[in-house]
Amino acid sequence: MDKKKIVREGYNKAAQAYLDKRHKDLEEMNFLPEFSSYIQKGGKVLDAGCGGGLPFTKYLSERFDVIGIDISEKQIELAKKNVPKAQFIRKDMTNLDFPNAFFDGILAYYSIIHVPREEQFDLFANFYRMLKANGVAFFSLHSTDDPESVFDDFFDTKMFWSGFDKETNIKMLKDIGFKILWSKLVNDSLGDYQHLFVLIRKS
Repeated sequence: MDKKKIVREGYNKAAQAYLDKRHKDLEEMNFLPEFSSYIQKGGKVLDAGCGGGLPFTKYLSERFDVIGIDISEKQIELAKKNVPKAQFIRKDMTNLDFPNAFFDGILAYYSIIHVPREEQFDLFANFYRMLKANGVAFFSLHSTDDPESVFDDFFDTKMFWSGFDKETNIKMLKDIGFKILWSKLVNDSLGDYQHLFVLIRKS
């Protein structure tokens, strides 16, 4: 099973339908002002798994210098149209090679949950490397143990998920060196699953 191919092709097919459900009135938007408050105006922010750019990347682009990356070509195509102020790159987030201490902030909404969990520790460590001292990150992660799941009914296409339980995620982030500013379980606006949301800082 090519897990990343499932994610890439799934979001290529579901891009517009998914975008239509992610809008500015979502509860998840309420966390962005606090995340943004830790970043100086015009700071450099990475949106890892930016999707079609709405509403999260657009919000950030009105305040910061934003680079959005996504594994799906269709998502990047939509993002470029929806958020002309930001820069977008079609890229697997586990293969990012930005310089050390490059970003003031990193956002990853509903994207790390599609990364095979055996790659997530190294992903977090690379995010840590790319953050400036005292840089902040805001992630939504699995809250339950899920080695891997594949379903065929994600906006009428196939999709892959993977992740760890809350305690394992928190331990990994702390082991890497992140300071946990807060963590909480949040209901996904698109379903009945609870995700672990974490606001963290490079110490």
